[in-house]
Amino acid sequence: MTGAILVATAVSAEAEAVRAGLPPDAAVTVTPVGVGPAAAAAGTARLLALAEAGGAPYTAVLSIGIGGGFPGRAAVGTLALATRSVAADLGAESPAGFLPLDRLGFGDPVAAVDQGLLARLRAGLPAASAGPVLTLATVTGTVATAAALTSRFPDAVAEAMEGYGVGVAAGQAGVPFAELRAISNPVGPRDRAAWRIGDALAALRAAAPALADLAMVTG
Repeated sequence: MTGAILVATAVSAEAEAVRAGLPPDAAVTVTPVGVGPAAAAAGTARLLALAEAGGAPYTAVLSIGIGGGFPGRAAVGTLALATRSVAADLGAESPAGFLPLDRLGFGDPVAAVDQGLLARLRAGLPAASAGPVLTLATVTGTVATAAALTSRFPDAVAEAMEGYGVGVAAGQAGVPFAELRAISNPVGPRDRAAWRIGDALAALRAAAPALADLAMVTG
């Protein structure tokens, strides 16, 4: 059944966590679209196009899943809402530093978040941090990269791999977009043993009722 809202996750475990927290009659469709910005954009665009062609277009699309939190801004086990989704590594290197897409004259490295959606999500999830969420094709695994991102985006709360891709697909389809992340690890040196994926998935389950409430408003 096509719901009023499309939730695009990267992998099945994230989708299952969201579905587990939704009431049975929620007007929300949750589908994994793949890992990384390209898969996320392609998968989301296909789902939006199929829904529109079938006469039941989605009223909103959300990129939801786990991600890394910037220390001091989004703690492990908590939620983070994007005020905008930024393609942080889409651009070019130069002797003077990283040049983002807009500096190169090739487009916008930011996927705009619908402010009405964001306001309703913040009301439904008042404990969530809010700020830019970075989309990276290569997630951070060193102190140097974490420091460089913090310098470029001092107000960023989290990083993940799909938000910008989902946001671009939504923008091109004219569908409101938002992004929600549950924090599984701090942004910094890669320490797989310290990740708390179970806690992050539990946070997604706990956040799901707010999505059902959102669907009632947007549907």
